[in-house]
Amino acid sequence: MSWKNAAVGLLGLIVAASPNFAAPDRLEYIEPHMGTLFRIVLYPPDPAIAKVAARAAFDRIAALNRIMSDYDPTSELMRLCAQAPGTPVPVSAELFDILQRSQEVAGKTQGAFDVTLGPVIRLWRETRRTHALPSEATRADALQASGFNQLRLDPVGRTVTLLRPHMALDLGGIAKGYAAEAALAVLAHYGIPSAMVAASGDLALGDPPPGKKGWQIELNPFGSTLDKPLTLVVAHAGVSTSGDTEQFVALGGIRYSHIVDPATGLGLTRPTAVTVVAPHATLADALATACSVLAPAAVQQLADNSVESVRVIVHQRNADGSTQSISFGHAPAGLISTP
Repeated sequence: MSWKNAAVGLLGLIVAASPNFAAPDRLEYIEPHMGTLFRIVLYPPDPAIAKVAARAAFDRIAALNRIMSDYDPTSELMRLCAQAPGTPVPVSAELFDILQRSQEVAGKTQGAFDVTLGPVIRLWRETRRTHALPSEATRADALQASGFNQLRLDPVGRTVTLLRPHMALDLGGIAKGYAAEAALAVLAHYGIPSAMVAASGDLALGDPPPGKKGWQIELNPFGSTLDKPLTLVVAHAGVSTSGDTEQFVALGGIRYSHIVDPATGLGLTRPTAVTVVAPHATLADALATACSVLAPAAVQQLADNSVESVRVIVHQRNADGSTQSISFGHAPAGLISTP
């Protein structure tokens, strides 16, 4: 998958013990999945169950990757894309769910988030490898094979139909958040609600660490040393940051992001990054991509009118390397500090 990356760190967490309070141990597990490292931090009431719960959470992530990967030709997603146009294809509950949630965001953002951009994203993978822009004709063909309104979902039969020839779906802008959210649910099932699942710039946050109001999240999307990082305190929410710190290509003196503008088929060139705090990690992940594409006025309208409370923070990188941030929308219940 074409995973977005951002420099997002977690501040160290220290739980003060007292004679009358024995804080659960802080345990951490890391495994590679979905082209990045997934990190699980938890405070289990019973340490004996922690390893079992973490193993189950990582297994859930791996299972979702087998469904949603566009790198694995045997994945369910790739088998779907191989079907003839106009063919209703029965799919698993997980694949239907993430596509349905993707289409909801696509509609709310007028296609700024669009999982049908697979043909265009593949062109940009090749551009990053060859350092050569695709021709206008090639880009036009890729755009012709895209369009979220060409993806039909039937909830009654749980089928998916791709309406145009050569369509390809890419879930890289939503699947990490979806997997982190699913893994967090697994940990809660094992009786560990005080937990966090992080996948690069996508975080799913449960109950806060013992004795704390929330998880302290340090945002430094450009890796700048000139400004103090922005710190959020969050619990029971998803946080996602999208930027081009790690994934970009410079051509002809222009820095192109890996995030593609659906209107042009070209990588974004604006020196911005976006952080979204939402009730769920899946929504935060998708909106971070969409709000990277949208103009600030459209971001404000989207955030202010969202049915679910979301806080969108747009980070601007200045010519001297310094950064500044502006916030839109309404703080979700889990956002304790409100930039």
